[in-house]
Amino acid sequence: MKFLTTLLVAAAATDAHYTFPRLVSVTRRTKNEQSKQGIENPTVGDIRCYSNQNAGGIMQVPAGSTIHYISTQQVNHPGPTQYYLAKVPNGQSARTWDGSGAVWFKIFTTYPSIDKNKQQTWPGQNLYVLPNATIPASTPSGEYLLRAEHIALHMASQVNKAQFYLSCSQIEITGGGNSTPGPLVLFPEAYRSNDPGIQVNIYTLASGSDYKPPGLAVWQG
Repeated sequence: MKFLTTLLVAAAATDAHYTFPRLVSVTRRTKNEQSKQGIENPTVGDIRCYSNQNAGGIMQVPAGSTIHYISTQQVNHPGPTQYYLAKVPNGQSARTWDGSGAVWFKIFTTYPSIDKNKQQTWPGQNLYVLPNATIPASTPSGEYLLRAEHIALHMASQVNKAQFYLSCSQIEITGGGNSTPGPLVLFPEAYRSNDPGIQVNIYTLASGSDYKPPGLAVWQG
């Protein structure tokens, strides 16, 4: 599955939507463009952005906006969707910055719904669109890398058999606040192969809240 080539933004104030050509220009090209293969070892350097070419542009995104990504193929495997942000250091540009260091904070994650018959459904499963996430309104203004990932867990009861499909986009958050995002993590090192949200038999979960997504807590703003 080639994943996350298009980022759509709905501004909270204007409901503006951006079109496919404009948004492709701010999303970095991923190494699985041809192979469609996800990353299985979450400790490798590619877990940060999986990119082999930076994008040429930077897209302005108002704080408080709702965002989502569109995949080139159906996201048919069960598992969570997570969004992270990393603020570009002063004096650098989102066009060239590599996202290194303990700079990433999580703004969104998903959990499964499990009914009385133990049927399991994940938000966004079997769709071409990832679940919506909101850029917290109190996020400081500035340039960021926006990282989106879907973790396919259908074979994850075995070590290094979860599959990570991810992408990074180059954005500038405008009209932001003065809060301090956190907790902060670095990629790699944020995830381990045996984290309970990575090596997990999802078919034994009794409820959606039993699933423990990898990474630290979501920053609410």
